[in-house]
Formats: sequence, structure tokens, C-alpha cells
Amino acid sequence: MAKIFVLDTNIILHDYKSVRHFQENDIVIPIAVIEELDKFKKGNDALSYNARAFMRDINKLTDKQAFGPRGVPLGGKLGYIKIEPNHPFAPEFQDLFRDDIQDHRILATAMWVRDQHPDQFVALVTKDINLRLKAKAAGMEAQDYLRGRVDNEVMENLEREVVVVEASSEAVQRLAYGQDNCLPWKEIAPKEPRPNQLYKFSLGGETVCGRYDAGRGVITLVRAHTAYGIRPRNDEQKFALDACLNPAIPLVSLTGGAGTGKTLLALAAALEQADEYDQIILSRPTVVLGGQDIGFLPGDQKSKMGPYVQPLMDNLDVIKRCFKPGSKQALKIEAMLKDERLLISPLAYIRGRSLGKVYFIVDEAQNLTPHEVKTIITRAGEGTKMVFTGDVFQIDQPYLDQWSNGLTHLGEKMHGQPLFEHVFLRKGERSPLSDIAAKLL
Repeated sequence: MAKIFVLDTNIILHDYKSVRHFQENDIVIPIAVIEELDKFKKGNDALSYNARAFMRDINKLTDKQAFGPRGVPLGGKLGYIKIEPNHPFAPEFQDLFRDDIQDHRILATAMWVRDQHPDQFVALVTKDINLRLKAKAAGMEAQDYLRGRVDNEVMENLEREVVVVEASSEAVQRLAYGQDNCLPWKEIAPKEPRPNQLYKFSLGGETVCGRYDAGRGVITLVRAHTAYGIRPRNDEQKFALDACLNPAIPLVSLTGGAGTGKTLLALAAALEQADEYDQIILSRPTVVLGGQDIGFLPGDQKSKMGPYVQPLMDNLDVIKRCFKPGSKQALKIEAMLKDERLLISPLAYIRGRSLGKVYFIVDEAQNLTPHEVKTIITRAGEGTKMVFTGDVFQIDQPYLDQWSNGLTHLGEKMHGQPLFEHVFLRKGERSPLSDIAAKLL
């Protein structure tokens, strides 16, 4: 017998196709969810897009037919979907949930559906931890929506991106000082590494860094590059800057805690290669407290984006301070800002664009959903490079976590692709105070 899953609003806002991911089981959508979705249908962000897409999908399914006792079929080998009117709590629970709020209406409807189908498994599916706890307190089965959620093992692998290898001194010397600065992978690993696998080798108390070049079949030396006055301070920053400067790797993901240099390195690499691209675009999700969006701020688009992109401007100031005022490099940055060759743009307007020969940096990418990350990457045209930076432990979106956000999803799905490299930066370099605060507080 088919199971029945009652979906909360946040499941649809997270994935509008979620109703098609429950196999042959039936889906119930409380009318309270439809009322909440109606509030999200206006706007340009992903939540608004998902709300509208779901409504269109349901309208298409119910065209020229009404919901029967079980609902309407989803098609194929899937189950049925039904929109259920609100139902009150049973008398024994009415004193427990006195506030008339949408969460309680959804929970009451889920419990009513369960009581109407005593022979079937019924569960409330929500990403709202608080609602799950309320449901469990009332004896209702409640689950998280796990599709797109990355396993803990994958998370640990993404943080262990660099492999420390014990190799012969002679081999490491050939890598560091040889004519070609490379080693056949068979001298290092028992089987061929995945593309862009990162390595550390010890040589006389120093560390030599390498990267597996799948195209050539060798491990190449990763040097400590300098980009627009910025030089890496540790091995992970060396890997990160090398990836951002490498034209053969058009997609880069940099993760790590506060002050590890993710955004600074990406921006410095972009400026170093400014002549190779028509435009450098910096952007970040407009996530603020209180749920307000960019429309609440006064002024034009540039003025509205000011508070959101100030961290990017701070990194730009750090780079400018590497040079004397009036120097060629400083004047070039000012000219690029004036000519909009260095542009700060909101992500809300990325849909539908085609980005050709652009160096695109997305900061705070942990606040993006997997669908939003896909939308951004599919905008990449010929000659475009994209760098996503963020900290998966500092998420401001209410229904995302370290396992389900777009940045983690990107690392998992693109793992092992020749066009992609991920670097996890461990050590904070902002200041000794920032570093110790990140560790102890």
C-alpha cells in the first residue's frame, strides 16, 4: 500500500519538483501551504520562481478534472497528489496548539490525514526543525526532505581535498627542481588519481605542492604565484590561487572559515588576468535579517547593492593598498570600476543572461540553493571562468544547512571533473585576533 506524505511549504520552495520524488507514494498539500505559496509568487528570486513553477505544474495536472478522493495522478509510475482543506486539531490537542498560525494548520491537517488512513504510513515532511519537534511531541511522524542532501562522508572528503604523500626524496626533488616540474602519477599513487587531485610532499622540512593534470597524466608542481600584489601565506592559499589563475579550470570552489582569504584570492586572480576577460563580475546573494529584499532599500540598483557588496569592496581596498596611490595598478582598478569592466551585480538578475568571456566571482555561495547554483553555472559562455566562495558553516538561509546548500552540492556533483577544482582553506590569515577568535569562540 502506498505511503502518504504531507508536504510543508518550505519543501516546495526548496524544490518545486519535490512532489515527483516520492516514487509511487501519494502526496497531500494542505490548503495552508497554497496560501503561503501565494505570498511568494511575486519576485525574481529562487523562492518566487519555485512557487510559480509549482502552481503551474499543479494547474496543468488538474486541467479539466477535479481532485477525487485520492487526488489526481502525477503520471508515470508515481502516486497521486491532493490538496486538502484545513482541518482542526483533535479535541485532545487543541489546548496544546492554541495559536492560529500556518504551521499549526499544516500540522493539524497532517494529523487529520493520518487519522483518516489508519492502515497507511503517513508522515509530515518539512525542513522546519521547530515544526518537526512539534509534530513529534504530538505523536506525528515527521521527516526532513533528504533529496539533494550530501552525506557526512562526502562532507569529510571535501574537507580532506589535499593528500599528504610520503614519496622518495629523489622524486620530490624532480617535481620541485626538475626541468619539467612534473612526475608520472604511477610513482605516487597505486591507481590513477581523479582530475585536479591536490598533493603535499615533504622535502627537507619544507612542503612541495602538486596537482594531478589529467590531460597530461602527470602530477605538476603548484608554485606560489603572486597576483596583483597578493601572495599566498599557506599551502591551501597556494592551491587556491593556482586554481583561480589556471585558464584550463573554468569552475573553482573555495570553502573555508572567516579570514581564510577565499574572496581576496579570487579577486586578486581576476585582476591579474583582467586583460584576458571582457569583464569581471562580483556578486553575492542578497540575504539580510528580517527577510527584506533589495527593494526595501532606497535608490537605484547600484545604491541598493551597496550594503550587500561592501565586503567585496573591502577586499578590493586590501588589493589597492598593495600599491602606491596613483600607481599604474591602482589607476587601472579605478578605470575598470568606472568603465564597468569590474562590475558588482545582484544575482537576482542573472537568470536569462549569457556570460561570455567573463570572470565571475560569487561570494557567500553557501546561501544559494543547488538549483540557484545550477542556474548560475549554466549561464557560462565561451571563455568564462566562475569562482564560488563561501563557508558552509555560516548559512543565513532558514531552510539550508551544511549538507543541502548549493556550495556543498556543487563540490559533490562536480567532484572528479577535469573542469573543476575545489580547495578547502583551513588557516585564517586575516589577523592573529581573527584566527584565535574563530578557533575558541
